[in-house]
Amino acid sequence: MPKPAEFETTTSSTALAEAALIDVGLVLLFVVLPHGIFGDATARFEALRDLIEHRTLSATRFSFAGPLASAPFYLLGTVFLTPQWWCARFNTILFGAGLVAARHLLRTPEERDVLRRFALLLIAASMFPNHVRNYGGEVFTAMLVAVGILAVQAGHELAGWTAVTAGVVNTPASMIGLVLMVIARGRRSRRWTHALAVPAAAALILLEAWMRRGSPWTTGYENNPGFPTIMPYSGRPGFSYPFFFGVLSILFSFGRGLIFFAPGLLLWIRSPAAIGERLYASYKLWMWFLVGLILVYAKWWGWYGGLSWGPRYFLFASIPAALAIAARLRDVRAASMAALGALLLALTLSTWVGIAGAAFDQVGLDLCSQNNYALEAACWYVPEFSVLWRPLIIGARPAELTVIIVAYCVVAYVMLAAPVIVEIVRRVASRT
Repeated sequence: MPKPAEFETTTSSTALAEAALIDVGLVLLFVVLPHGIFGDATARFEALRDLIEHRTLSATRFSFAGPLASAPFYLLGTVFLTPQWWCARFNTILFGAGLVAARHLLRTPEERDVLRRFALLLIAASMFPNHVRNYGGEVFTAMLVAVGILAVQAGHELAGWTAVTAGVVNTPASMIGLVLMVIARGRRSRRWTHALAVPAAAALILLEAWMRRGSPWTTGYENNPGFPTIMPYSGRPGFSYPFFFGVLSILFSFGRGLIFFAPGLLLWIRSPAAIGERLYASYKLWMWFLVGLILVYAKWWGWYGGLSWGPRYFLFASIPAALAIAARLRDVRAASMAALGALLLALTLSTWVGIAGAAFDQVGLDLCSQNNYALEAACWYVPEFSVLWRPLIIGARPAELTVIIVAYCVVAYVMLAAPVIVEIVRRVASRT
């Protein structure tokens, strides 16, 4: 692929430093980050344990795709350490493997230049540091869909769409996102064989429901409302939430809003000039997948993801958001002052998202689960009770050894932000 004139090639020393930081970051996420199996992940782990140790198939409402993929780690835990220890770190291993796979799929110097910053942002400045702490299903779906699309763009269509299908089966609510991606891909390529991914995913979802719950139409979410509270639409089951308020909340609420947890989404990539054709095509399909998630969950009564850190259902948003920031970092000299300011703000907030998720989780927010979750809505909408700002208000300190990860995130931030800050200072100085 010819190198566009707009590319600013990273020096070899900077590239080596970025690559080293990526390696260090992945090690820290595995070794230093506190891992566990909690929340909905407990049911996933117990379902896997029942299958392996008791040969019984659990009827739990959560998909079995992710737990099945982690079965080798469970078995490893039966001979070394424990199954809980390895399964708690499954998402961290999967996350690292996804970044390695992305590097092998896209090999041009321009693509790898973007991918280094992209990977560094996902490690240090995204929602992933919080989500890889647990055995939840969001990382599995996010990584398989994202890397699967990269594989498709790299020419590995069968393997790519297979990975995407597995990710969607793991989160049946993401079927709309798959449909939107298939349509967008078909309109671009004028070929529709990849559309088989839709019936394949649907068939696997229905088959799993049939095998585990006795009917292909039984999801496990029947008669599963939340607690009635002061919120006007609480206590209702299914897709009972007003769509308009759901979209507003998913995008703009202080404790769950994507504008705060994935601010890079606002730095829209308008053309392939800064990142190359294949990454740009991947970015567009990723955005369609994210739109599908928003469309589905906006109507779901539990759009906020329950008692969790940030917008749990929308971890995937960190992927296109990180790529958008990485793309803008390659175009610093050509950017306007307003664009530089927006880039620095998005990078700074994204880094705080990574720090808050890794070091503080839901510290100081016990009131959200008290009295049948009567005050839980404060954690969605009130800034003072957002997981992003609550640690600052109560003066929380990093948990355990996560201070090391905080320091790492700061180092990564300085390396990424330095060119932006230098350019801003240079322009201000030239005007005085």
